[in-house]
Amino acid sequence: MTDTGSTITRYRLPLFPLPVVLLPGTRMPLHIFEQRYQDLVRDALAGDRRFGMVYHDWDRQGPFLSEEGTVGCLAEISEHQSLDDGRSLIVIDGIERFAIDDGLESDTLYFEAIVRPYADDEGGRAFEADIEERRRSSLELFEAVLDTFDERPELPDFSAGEELSFRLARTIQVDPRWHQELLELTSEPGRLDRLDEVFQALLE
Repeated sequence: MTDTGSTITRYRLPLFPLPVVLLPGTRMPLHIFEQRYQDLVRDALAGDRRFGMVYHDWDRQGPFLSEEGTVGCLAEISEHQSLDDGRSLIVIDGIERFAIDDGLESDTLYFEAIVRPYADDEGGRAFEADIEERRRSSLELFEAVLDTFDERPELPDFSAGEELSFRLARTIQVDPRWHQELLELTSEPGRLDRLDEVFQALLE
């Protein structure tokens, strides 16, 4: 769905609210057992294999209301294994960020909303050479942290490419609200600054 007279593309998206944060460029396994999400996965597999992951802590935040402006991550199912009673194991890949424009009254058990792409601010982006140097700096700091371990953990190889911040953030085990704040930042240098603070604290 596209707004008339606007370059912003809006589209309908099934939503999966969970108290975890999926980040672009990262991978996450999920055990699907609740009926509404069994339906969501079934419909996604029959279509483009995509749905929206949204951070929501039911104990802290109460009912999920598909509030306008909520930022989530578009997920794509890369692996699927059926289990008993309709349950399944899936692996999802984080594709890109979105923001909810409008919640929907749906005839499905699962949540749906009209969403729009959520990208970094154009004016906040550094020149390409500068941002690549900034990414290399954070990557070197991350490597210095890994060198402090008696046994270096098994991690994928990282390169100073696009959205390095999100891929590095997945290695940090903290309150998911910290990851959500990072997801909502609209500057790669700003996200790298947040990561560098954590890495520097670990080194000290």
